[in-house]
Amino acid sequence: MGASRAGDWWRPFSLVGVATVVHVDLTPHADHEAAAFGWLDESEQTRWRRFHYPGPRRRYALCRAALRVLLCRRLGCENRRLAFASAPHGKPSATVDGSPVPVSFNVSHSGCHGLIAFAPAGRLGVDVEERVTHRNLDLLVETVLGEHEQAQLARTRGDARTHLFFKLWTMKEALIKAHGMGMALDPSRVEIPPVMLRGTTQSTLESPEMPGVRWRLDDLGNEQFAAAVAHELGTDSGSSGGNGRAPETPAIS
Repeated sequence: MGASRAGDWWRPFSLVGVATVVHVDLTPHADHEAAAFGWLDESEQTRWRRFHYPGPRRRYALCRAALRVLLCRRLGCENRRLAFASAPHGKPSATVDGSPVPVSFNVSHSGCHGLIAFAPAGRLGVDVEERVTHRNLDLLVETVLGEHEQAQLARTRGDARTHLFFKLWTMKEALIKAHGMGMALDPSRVEIPPVMLRGTTQSTLESPEMPGVRWRLDDLGNEQFAAAVAHELGTDSGSSGGNGRAPETPAIS
């Protein structure tokens, strides 16, 4: 994709290993929303009309349209040839003329921010969460975090506690989404590497909940939101690579 084109509502955000992450601006914008609606197919437009509130409707259209544009550019296909489906646990997949696309992707959005991750192969998951004070945070802590993670959170106070919780939550969500089993995986048993609890932004791991698979996990959070991407490591996915933000030449074209 190089740099974003004039009028686009997305931009390069991060390059982690072989995975590219794009940020999607989900703030209200009449021109962007009109352009996005034009990219949706008939079934997506029908789904768009079923949203009762403008916020979810806007986020759906802007993220799905950006995904369509970026996949079409990468695959060199016309939009009408691209179709989407969902696995039993909700993970999206895509086809061109009925054939699976040769690229992995995943999408997440929260508030005014969306992230789309792409990789040439391997399972992939991305998650983004705006950091907001949650009335049921203590209940979520018990549900989502493991024993060591809860202990780390208990030693943290104030805004730092909220930031740490969302950091852990997004990393777990990215791993669970990459695995593709949804909430069939207990998030409290998917433990984040201890080095990442101490502030390291990238690590690899093997989880007992996901036997036989190595994952690369990256913390992509910034001042605006918490975010993470998880990518399955294989013979040609690599365990090393850049961890910079907003690469000049991302892998998506």
